[in-house]
Amino acid sequence: MYRFLFSSKWLGYLLLAAIFASACVFLGRWQMDRRAETLAEINRVVTNYSATPIPFADAREQFNRLDPAMEWTQVELKGSYLVDGQRVVRNRPLNGQPGYEVVVPFRLATGETVVVDRGWLPIGNDNPGSPDSVPAPPAGDVTAVVRLKHPEPELQRGAPEGQLASIDLAAYSTQLGYPLLTGAYGQLASETPPAAEMPLPFPKPSTEEGTHLSYSLQWFAFGVLMFVGFGYAARQQARNAEIDAEADAESSEGVLHSAAAAARRRPPAPRKRKKATAEEEEDALLDAQGF
Repeated sequence: MYRFLFSSKWLGYLLLAAIFASACVFLGRWQMDRRAETLAEINRVVTNYSATPIPFADAREQFNRLDPAMEWTQVELKGSYLVDGQRVVRNRPLNGQPGYEVVVPFRLATGETVVVDRGWLPIGNDNPGSPDSVPAPPAGDVTAVVRLKHPEPELQRGAPEGQLASIDLAAYSTQLGYPLLTGAYGQLASETPPAAEMPLPFPKPSTEEGTHLSYSLQWFAFGVLMFVGFGYAARQQARNAEIDAEADAESSEGVLHSAAAAARRRPPAPRKRKKATAEEEEDALLDAQGF
């Protein structure tokens, strides 16, 4: 019944179904990998974001090379801001609004310098391409609590004077003319004494898992449904072939019955008359003459 599955046509259908299902599995696994990354980020936020700040001495190596598991960890810094090195970072949207971030070098009591991202500013109305004003950090000795963040890669685009295209710490250091610790920077959580005016603080990162799991399950389901559809099509083909075979058998049987009925309805052939003898012919002649 299913011998047609070995035809080149149906083998081609099976190959296409296998290719489609393989693509679905690949996309489903990709979504699962994305979900694993999201869950790891959520775990870092939940574990580190509001934990007790650690002193700079315990976090110094992280400013040289940040361990991904330490991202968002709060670190307490003691020193002063180097206002002359302040820059704004371009193209930094927040809640769907375009704007800037303000980064400032922070000189520690140990003599080392790290970068602190103090917050967000909207696009200015007075001078296009820059914020209307940049709040100054507090002067003198400051105690700042920051959250560790990875530096950003260099972007192949320029920026006006006093601005950065990204938080690329190595490139930032070349502008300043003095070394920075380039393995991480700090996103400001609080500072003492507080500044008279502050950029907008950063919101807490989302801890929502998102739709990766549902998308992954959908892709796996699509792969399975492809084979279900192939099986359904094969079953329908087999049923149609069976119906056609039954119709052909009934048609042949009907022809035989019709032939038999026609044979029964045919009138019998007339009986062939026997040839008369000479005496019978003579008697018939005499009868015709009235004798």
